Amino acid sequence: MTAQDATPPKSTSGAVASFKTAVGDAYQGFFDITHNSLALLGTLAAVALITLSARADLRASAEEQLLGWLLERQEAASADAVYAAEPTAIDRVTAAQPGDLPKQQANVTYWLSRKYRVAPEPLSVLVAEAFEVGEKAKLDPTLILAVMAIESRFNPFAQSPVGAQGLMQVLTRVHTDKYNDFGGQLAAFDPVSNLRVGARVLQDAVKRAGSVEGGLRLYVGAVTTDGSWYIDKVMAEHMRIQSVALGKPMQRYVPQARPTTVVAPAAPAPVAAPAAEIEAEGPAAPNALPPGAPLTRS
Repeated sequence: MTAQDATPPKSTSGAVASFKTAVGDAYQGFFDITHNSLALLGTLAAVALITLSARADLRASAEEQLLGWLLERQEAASADAVYAAEPTAIDRVTAAQPGDLPKQQANVTYWLSRKYRVAPEPLSVLVAEAFEVGEKAKLDPTLILAVMAIESRFNPFAQSPVGAQGLMQVLTRVHTDKYNDFGGQLAAFDPVSNLRVGARVLQDAVKRAGSVEGGLRLYVGAVTTDGSWYIDKVMAEHMRIQSVALGKPMQRYVPQARPTTVVAPAAPAPVAAPAAEIEAEGPAAPNALPPGAPLTRS
């Protein structure tokens, strides 16, 4: 072998030796830096402990900050445990998209939403239900919506001082039997159930009175007054909603309900013959309120 053939192995050996030297220097430098850093941190910790031991005010401040930091960490860790995910919760929501409704119902929904500041999505369900129930009960759906508007302003959790509850302010204790079909009295706070019960009560009242105005008088439970104030409000809103549904201009004039004389209970009188009683009542008898508890009371 010649001298020229031995040169490459020497060059390779020198490169390997240089690489080992560089790695060793880097390791030694890293060790020195880490060692010095740990020493520095230890020194700082010792100085901090001595300072806190000597200064009670600084120690108290540090304890407060540490405690606050620990509490924040604990609250952040427990935030996810406040409620569990429930993907089926959407099934309990009484809401729908207004755009899916027929044009008349959509117009009514948006108008009521703007006027009463209620979200249009839950109103969509109520408007659609009012139209469906109204068709079955032979009632104008805009009348049902007008009663809801005047009674509760579309608040499903409303309650009057005398105990009328829900959207249509039905006396739950009087109409307990009707709520049995929906699971019990607490269904009064389910918007759709309350609407259906209220529409049934209104239907019965109109049949008993023979007219819408007379039915509204029975519905509100007017006993000591003729109920004209309530009838006028409901009928005015009824005509407005009806105009919106039909796309007609809003009516400015709404005929007022004719006042009906309400006779206060009189002292016991001698018993008269049935014929005499009928003759004494005259034409006012059909408008007289039937005995018993009022249907509703807002």
